[in-house]
Amino acid sequence: MMENQPQTIESLFENAGSYLETRIDLLKLRALNKASDAASSLVSRLAILVIAIFAMFILNVGLALWIGELLGKDYLGFFAVAGFYILLAVLIHFFKDPWIKGPVTGMIIKKMLN
Repeated sequence: MMENQPQTIESLFENAGSYLETRIDLLKLRALNKASDAASSLVSRLAILVIAIFAMFILNVGLALWIGELLGKDYLGFFAVAGFYILLAVLIHFFKDPWIKGPVTGMIIKKMLN
């Protein structure tokens, strides 16, 4: 019985080592899954953002030309649209934490914890 005990302890240590390696591999795979999920979500959102930017650019040029036609000079329409975006940029600057930082941080944390 005493001769069997060292083999049992040695076997126990080997099994514990294998278990630890398996757990580490599992944690790596879970981290990789979370990272790939976050990256794919980011890429799809960026693609949508690029398309939306192109659409907004064309819409803004049309709007500027229309406002310019109403005001009698094309360049006044572009100044009006630019003024709107300057005002929007100032508002976003002052409210960036509740409007942008908070929701984006929450989305990232939610993605990583799921």
